[in-house]
Formats: sequence, C-alpha cells, structure tokens
Amino acid sequence: MASLVMTVRETMRYRGSIGQWSWVLHRITGLGVVLFLVIHVIDTSWAIFYPALYEEAIASYQSPLFTIGEFALVACVIYHAFNGLRISIFDFRPDLWKYQQRAAWYVLGASIVVLVPVFLGMGSHVIEHYSEEGVFVQGIGDVIAGQAPFIAGMVAAVIAALIIGGIWNAVVGGEEVTVSAKHQGSKLERFWWSFMRVSGLLIIPLVFGHLALAHIIQGVFDLTLMGATVAGVPVTGTALSPGVVSDIANTSLATILNGLNDTGTATEYVLERWSFLLGGMAIWRVYDILLLVLVSLHGFNGLRYVLTDYTMKYPVLRRASIVLTIIGGITLVVVGGSALLTTVEADAIHTAQESICEINPVHADYCNPGE
Repeated sequence: MASLVMTVRETMRYRGSIGQWSWVLHRITGLGVVLFLVIHVIDTSWAIFYPALYEEAIASYQSPLFTIGEFALVACVIYHAFNGLRISIFDFRPDLWKYQQRAAWYVLGASIVVLVPVFLGMGSHVIEHYSEEGVFVQGIGDVIAGQAPFIAGMVAAVIAALIIGGIWNAVVGGEEVTVSAKHQGSKLERFWWSFMRVSGLLIIPLVFGHLALAHIIQGVFDLTLMGATVAGVPVTGTALSPGVVSDIANTSLATILNGLNDTGTATEYVLERWSFLLGGMAIWRVYDILLLVLVSLHGFNGLRYVLTDYTMKYPVLRRASIVLTIIGGITLVVVGGSALLTTVEADAIHTAQESICEINPVHADYCNPGE
C-alpha cells in the first residue's frame, strides 16, 4: 500500500512530460470504465430478470448526478481508446518510440476534437429533456440508495477474494515459485499481453458504435419516451392503440415488436432492440455479446495489472487482487450473457409499466386509467 500512496503523492507533485500524464490518465480512465461496466452490465440484465429494478435504475441514470457521470464516462472511454491504440502501435512498432511524446499530444488532441461534437449531441438531449414542463427528477437520496446493491456486491466480492487469496497463499506458501510454474506463467502473461492489444483494437469500433447509438443518436432520456423509435431498429408497424398498451400483459410479442417503444419503458426498449432480426440473426444480441466478452476480459485484466502493481510486496493482497478480477470478469460474462440469451416476455413489460408508474405516476395515461 505504501507504493500506492507514493504513486498518488508523486503524481500530484509531478511536473514532467506528457508521457507520465498519459500513463496516469490511461489508468484512471480505465478504472472509471470498469466501474461503470460493472453497474451497466448488471442493471441491464435486470431488464430480463427484474424489470422493476431496471426501471428504477434507468430513473437514477436520468438524474442530474448520473447525467454528469455520463459525460465523464464518455470522456474516459474515448481517451482510453485512443491512448490504448497509441500504446498498441508503439508496442508492435518499437522503432517509432521516438515519436511517443508527439503521439501522446495527438491522442489528447484527437480526444478533444471527438469529444466536442459528442458532448454537443449529448448536451442537446439533456437540454431538451430538462426543458420539458413538469419533468420528473428522482431525488438524490433515492439515487444514492439505488446504488446500495452494487456497493454490497462489490464489498462481498472483495471479502471473498481476500479469503480465497489467504487460503491460496497458505497453500502455496510465500513467494516461492517452481521453474515450471515460472515458465507457464510467462506464457500466460504473454498471452494476456497479446490479448490486451488485439482485444483493444476490436473493442474500439464496437464501443464507439455503442456510444453513438446509446449516447448521441439517442440518450438515456429516450429510453422512457413513449412512442419513440429505437435506435438501430427499423419501424415495422404502427403504434399500438391505448387499449393494447394498457393491457400489454395479454398482448402477443409479434404485436409489440414494431420498432417503437409504445409503453415508454426501458424494458420494452431492450426487448425491441434485442429481438430485431437481420437475416434471421438477432444482430444486436450478437453485437452486445461480443462487446460484453471483450470489454469484460479486457477491463478486468487491466484492473489486475493495476492492483498487482501496488500489491507485489504483499502476497495475500496480490493473490486476492487476482481472485477479485477473476470473480468480476466471470460474474459479468455469466450475468450479462445469461440476459442476452434469454427471451423477454410481454409480462416483463407489464411489470416494468407497474414499476415506472410507481416511480412517476404521471409518466403515461395507463398509469391513471380512471382519470
């Protein structure tokens, strides 16, 4: 832990070249993306397994606190992607290392150039939303309370990792490593080194496409906009009648799947998107599965690098760090993958309607049918 304290202290005092700052920013932005990834994958899975909780999560995302966080997240993703590309290029072309300082400035400049129009697009959604009369804003207390399950889960994962790390250390004993294990370890680390570079290159177009659809073309406020189109899904039919919308639980999925979010629930938005078929293939499910696997493995292996860097002198903590990243990566892939491979039923949308009416009773006419 002393090394971590020293790193933070010296970073704050540092007045050197941009290379050091690029290293610091790469780690900070990476940690920020991993934190969001955990929350985002788990709460999106709720659209399938716990629709009511998903609507509560989206209501939190539409709060001012998360709106600010969304801008920070997008900045983290874009800078981390461009800087990761710079790192990969220099790793595969060490002869270009003499240009690394100039390239670091290029990365910073490219990030700013891209972020300006992106922030303008995102800002337009925010302004349009908060300009509406009687806009619903969830209380800060409810927003913070909604994060309790994630905090509890993370604490449980850390405790489990410490216990397993302690057992592992007791069984293996100290830092003693056999020659065979060293050889296998070096092969494994070479694999992960290559994986981080290759996966990073594959992730860039996938994550940029996701950002364009979910944050620029449409924003989080559009997820609960009644009658709105769903980005990436063609409109294949007319809007459902009020009678059908108010009794959605008894409606066939074929009727619901029209490319429009008739109920104004985030759950229906997910259903429309994941059920869209192109050439008989659920194209957005495949897209999200690829993104989920690559980002989860890339992100948690990057977290492993960071954590083990600061725990090398503490065998139990170092092994606990490894266990923690394994738990995190597997959990996200299993939870997210299970949701992506499960069909959303019409009654899930009905449950979402009930939840969103509890959160904001004036959201839609079906919340107050007698009025």
